[in-house]
Amino acid sequence: MATATLQGASAPIPIPKIICVGRNYAEHAKEMKADVPTTPVLFLKPPTAVIHNHDRVIIPSVSKELHHEVELIVLIAKGGKNISRARAMEHIAGYGVGLDMTLRDLQSDAKKKGLPWSVAKGFDTSAPISEFVPAASVADPHRLTVELTVNGYARQKGSTSDFIFKLDHLLSAISEIFTLEQGDIIFTGTPEGVAQTVAGDTLLARLLDASGKPLVSIMAHVDQA
Repeated sequence: MATATLQGASAPIPIPKIICVGRNYAEHAKEMKADVPTTPVLFLKPPTAVIHNHDRVIIPSVSKELHHEVELIVLIAKGGKNISRARAMEHIAGYGVGLDMTLRDLQSDAKKKGLPWSVAKGFDTSAPISEFVPAASVADPHRLTVELTVNGYARQKGSTSDFIFKLDHLLSAISEIFTLEQGDIIFTGTPEGVAQTVAGDTLLARLLDASGKPLVSIMAHVDQA
């Protein structure tokens, strides 16, 4: 089973499921020519999508257009159903940075046909994740920065202060639909700047605190199947 690493924890934490939030930044919704949502847009990735630092993202042969999406990711400490917004933050174990790798050509085709995004979003190696910094060490998770460079050049940068749906709202809404379990990971949405990445690229995603200090990072290398 795929696992997550929480700084200070005695052992890796198994990941039961990965829940992703779409269009949680207004500017990203605009660049995708999509409406800004009024309720969270949710989809899933399987745990088999997870890779770790310096692992390879493999572009499946069925696709010719892989895109990067850098995101704040949240590790769940304790599970729950119908969690209230007032208690939601108590369920967070830590914060990290992840890449929601997307087969954009397959996703676009699925959208046109009204079909699911499972292949485009959930393929093996589509979820590079960093280790997680403990939630208690982050003063305000809505004042964090996620950034991505590709081959050393800046591609994406966004602040969690620009979330459409804050974390308490997300966890409460998600738990109405999916029972949260210890070890679940939530991808919280990507800022604008998503773009194609190709075999041979090296991606470096970082999570920074309010002062600009790096907290965690993940490097992934892109290869073709």
